Amino acid sequence: MKFSISFFLFIATNVLFAQTNNYEISFENAVHHEAVVKGTFPDLKTDTVAFRMSRSSPGRYALHEFAKNIYSFKATNSKGKTLGVLRPDPYSWQVTGHDGTIKISYTLFANRGGGTYSQVDETHAHLNIPATFMYAPALSDRKIEVDFKVRKDLKWKVATQLPLVSGTTYSAPNLYYFMDSPTEISNHSVREFEVEDNGKKQKIRFVLHHNGTDEELDAYFENVKKTVLAEKEVYGELPEFDYGTYTFLACYIPNASGDGMEHRNSTILTSTRSLANGGMEGNIGTVSHEFFHAWNVERIRPKSLEPFDFEKTNMSGALWFAEGFTSYYTNLILCRAGIISPEKYVEGISGTFNYVWNSLLFSILIL
Repeated sequence: MKFSISFFLFIATNVLFAQTNNYEISFENAVHHEAVVKGTFPDLKTDTVAFRMSRSSPGRYALHEFAKNIYSFKATNSKGKTLGVLRPDPYSWQVTGHDGTIKISYTLFANRGGGTYSQVDETHAHLNIPATFMYAPALSDRKIEVDFKVRKDLKWKVATQLPLVSGTTYSAPNLYYFMDSPTEISNHSVREFEVEDNGKKQKIRFVLHHNGTDEELDAYFENVKKTVLAEKEVYGELPEFDYGTYTFLACYIPNASGDGMEHRNSTILTSTRSLANGGMEGNIGTVSHEFFHAWNVERIRPKSLEPFDFEKTNMSGALWFAEGFTSYYTNLILCRAGIISPEKYVEGISGTFNYVWNSLLFSILIL
């Protein structure tokens, strides 16, 4: 029997589609800090499929019970028939009786904007992926597509390290990359520049959700550029970012939680300080620290952190290098870039030394 090329393309396309897990997330009730998440998992081979919320997050070395913010979970087959759900523990759902496809839906409560949890309100949807999306461990190698249903009435846009498919749909090659891809959805501003290494250009993108002015952002972005280029000089070149772009996702708003969290091709930066109220100087240190992690931890990586386990705390005895080495360079970079004076740098080192020394003395005395 003879088959046309179009027939083989049709088969290949459908096989690939069958191996893709699809999500969508919407924010109609953002005023009450809620998001609705839906997921479709096709081509299932086992009768029972376990779904979980993560208990950890890339870059964090502690346990976080993200399942506590999940409710109204439902599961159906491809025809909408309700399926059986068993809860063997507080952070997993076992679904049985499907027809090869399981569709899930649930409500997420999100009101902490930082590097660990998620925050949804009428100013933005600030999403740490492990705190937002349920996953199926047995399907972790599958491609993922997610449609962020933005609030057009609030002029929201999507910013993430995930590659764009079309419209507001983005993709990840597997579960780990998806979990490592924080996303900021808001009426944010963007600044970017290109850096050339060995004839190859890469883009540095700075996304800022704030209540300030474009002039403040322009001035701050100049310091971001100086920081990036000073850190490039330490290593001699930029990392090779997976899609040719590194994205800073910054939220400098009153209801954020001060934080910074590195990811492979992006970082979360959150602060209550606006650029006009101390943030111009106070927030740039986190920019320096987190971007340095693009090399140290993300690519020069302690073996103890691989493979990352979303079901338990990920411990490492190499944090002295991963975090200590990065902290050493944080203000040194700002000094080299001319953002802080040598006197201010030495003052910071002295303060750190005095803190450690006094803590050591206190420990000796109480013994």
